[in-house]
Amino acid sequence: MSEIKIVPLGAGQDVGRSCVLVSINGKNIMFDCGMHMGYQDERRFPDFSYISPHQGSGSTASETIDCLIISHFHLDHCGSLPYFTENYNYTGPLIMTAPTRAIAPILLEDYRKITVDRYGETDFFTSHQIKSCMKKVRTIRVHETIQVDRDTTVKCYYAGHVLGAGMFLVTVGGTQSVLYTGDYNMTPDRHLGCAWVNRCNPTVLISESTYATTIRDSKRCRERDFLKKVYSVVEKGGKVLIPVFALGRAQELCILVEEFWDRTNLTVPVYFCHGLTEKATNYYKLFITWTNEKIKQTFVNRNMFDFKHISAFDRSYINNPGPMVVFATPGMLHSGMSLNIFKAWCHDPKNMVIMPGYCVAGTMGHKLLNGARKMETDKGTITVNMAVEYMSFSAHADAKGILQLIKNCNPKNVVLVHGEDRKMAFLMDKIKDQFDIPTFKPANGEQIMIPCEQEAYAIISKETFKATRNNGNRFEGMLIRQNNELKLLSKEDAEKLLGLKSHSLNLNYKITLALDLEPSIIMERLHTQLSSIVSEQNRSQFKRQLDGTLNIQSVHITCNIVGDKPVIHVSWNHRDRVIGKTIADILEECRESLITN
Repeated sequence: MSEIKIVPLGAGQDVGRSCVLVSINGKNIMFDCGMHMGYQDERRFPDFSYISPHQGSGSTASETIDCLIISHFHLDHCGSLPYFTENYNYTGPLIMTAPTRAIAPILLEDYRKITVDRYGETDFFTSHQIKSCMKKVRTIRVHETIQVDRDTTVKCYYAGHVLGAGMFLVTVGGTQSVLYTGDYNMTPDRHLGCAWVNRCNPTVLISESTYATTIRDSKRCRERDFLKKVYSVVEKGGKVLIPVFALGRAQELCILVEEFWDRTNLTVPVYFCHGLTEKATNYYKLFITWTNEKIKQTFVNRNMFDFKHISAFDRSYINNPGPMVVFATPGMLHSGMSLNIFKAWCHDPKNMVIMPGYCVAGTMGHKLLNGARKMETDKGTITVNMAVEYMSFSAHADAKGILQLIKNCNPKNVVLVHGEDRKMAFLMDKIKDQFDIPTFKPANGEQIMIPCEQEAYAIISKETFKATRNNGNRFEGMLIRQNNELKLLSKEDAEKLLGLKSHSLNLNYKITLALDLEPSIIMERLHTQLSSIVSEQNRSQFKRQLDGTLNIQSVHITCNIVGDKPVIHVSWNHRDRVIGKTIADILEECRESLITN
């Protein structure tokens, strides 16, 4: 019995720096290569020492990793990618979707500028390394299956969550498979569809579990409450800060606010960080097929991302008097414009910050949501008097959605990552109760071994299958591997496919009798004996020839005198070896009766 080995290098009982190493059927697959937003030291990276302990020694990660797959462009899933590929010399297959390939380098470069140019970090990647890394990428489409090597295939499924997010089914050797979800959303929203996967029966499902204990109320109720909070603040002259990531929830909430401002004729200014709106619009035009049906149907007549009420934000607007609403990046208040605006507005109780998604431990957003009202910043301690609200517009699956995905894909084992330990334990119990599936929640660096039964599935043609039904459900043929698939072929089909010539093997058996009888008398007695023994199925094929010889299928029975003793000769083709051996055994048992009859 073989085993699948799984080791989280990041996102094990934690949210951030997603990176899971899977060893399956002799192949090592790395899923995601993210960065932890809550750390500013070497802990921001996954533990690459597990793969290559001697960075700069001349050894390469390509010697260990057979394939690297990035699920989507969020930095906690791709933020360490150029650092890994360029510093650890990884040159093997690097797979992601086209939207991820287009957007990831822009987010990586923005984060590099903040980390290196502004804060002076040195142990980080460079602009050149980002470009060099992206040249290695091979893109994959939704529902496309690509052949990575002779034994390994990768199939992409739609994950929702953000533009271009994918779930990936990796099959090795045609028998063992792992479905890695990355981040996914089982609920459709205003601009993206919901995640979908067929009943692919993976050996292991590796699923995110960010909201493992949460079952959300209806999206309509959340949207109504969000708009009420925004309106109540701006009506009283306050300012609303909504920290978001550049693509994803930003577009979702912008569409919501745009429609509300349109209906209510509000004139309060709404802003989005300069430059990101234009980039987002271009990406959604380029990758329109990744959006939901409503966006695709209306896109020709009206681009829903050309906002009438939302304009570009300038840093000089921070201290403008009067109400306003600002969507600013990044979404966890750990750096950038959203943090600068927060520090400027947090003293005024008329203002409000609405956190619309999950915040990683260690970030300013996480501290706020956990009740902190005095915060240490690079400019000293600040006191938070503004209102702080959390409203889950996160594009992650909740507990109900995770259970639905498990039901849809029907895995043999489940591994939970990208979640908090306590919440994962709760969800594990639910999975065991509902599906009775072995479930695991490894910590970072913890190795789990999942035993796998060796199974082989072979494709058989309709014609060949019918032939087996007509032959007592017994099939003899050739099992071949072609394009990573096992095929069960008839002899004739296999010979044609492989360009082989058929050879026939005849087997012979002889029985020498210790009696003085003519061969014709012996054959007469044999005919009588065998007629009473041969089964109904073979009786129609049991024939006596004019020369006295007996035939059953390819079994040929004759008798002649060799020296001074009669000898019975039995010969048969190797295809009829079962009945041939049976007849030979019967004749051995008939020696005495042939003498006495």
